[in-house]
Amino acid sequence: MQVIDLGGGHTARVVRPRRFADLAAAVGELGLDRGRPVLVVVGGASGLDEPGKERLGSLFSQVLVPVARERNAAVVDGGTDSGVMQLIGQALETEEASCPLVGVAVEKKVIAPPDASESGGRRALEPHHTHFVLVPGSSWGDESPWLARVATEIAAGAPSATVLINGGEIALQDVANSVAAGRPVLVIKGTGRSADRIAAALDGDHTDAEAAHLASSSLVTAVSWPEGTAVRAALEKLTAP
Repeated sequence: MQVIDLGGGHTARVVRPRRFADLAAAVGELGLDRGRPVLVVVGGASGLDEPGKERLGSLFSQVLVPVARERNAAVVDGGTDSGVMQLIGQALETEEASCPLVGVAVEKKVIAPPDASESGGRRALEPHHTHFVLVPGSSWGDESPWLARVATEIAAGAPSATVLINGGEIALQDVANSVAAGRPVLVIKGTGRSADRIAAALDGDHTDAEAAHLASSSLVTAVSWPEGTAVRAALEKLTAP
């Protein structure tokens, strides 16, 4: 386990498991309490533009963060300083929520202090995260099965749910891995791209075979944004003891 300085007075614990078999011990090294609810946030990274992030800001500050706080949940995401991961980090800071924020990312694709190099299309880690699990791989998306397993390790039988907001092809992998792990997925309809593809399939449009396959799982449901009350009620139900 390593502690890194993310700047601005923020530090984070980092572990680097090499095999799935190492994951339980690695999560233990992070010092997180197991058996707590987990909220997995997946979706748009580079594909979420500034107007989109501004429009979604209240979803994070008024819905996701309050539910995580009330449930004393850990939040798990992709860990980079972009898109939904940036938004959840900023919202937790703004709302002064003390929930653990665990980023799961491919080590070769991120910039981890003290390394400041931006070569090879790597992305910076989001500075409000409290923990990181940096995993093997060479491409974006290689972290997806790890992310699902990290959430399972932390929850250890406690309620957990995945929230899909916007998102591209990797987000579809994240949904598939959540479903494979037996984790319910709440699709936020109206946030664009993959979220709206799956929502359309749930509404009966089966022309998109990949989205239709994911929507066929009873674990996948959708709620429209900006219907904040409905989104919050759905999340509270999914994470209830």
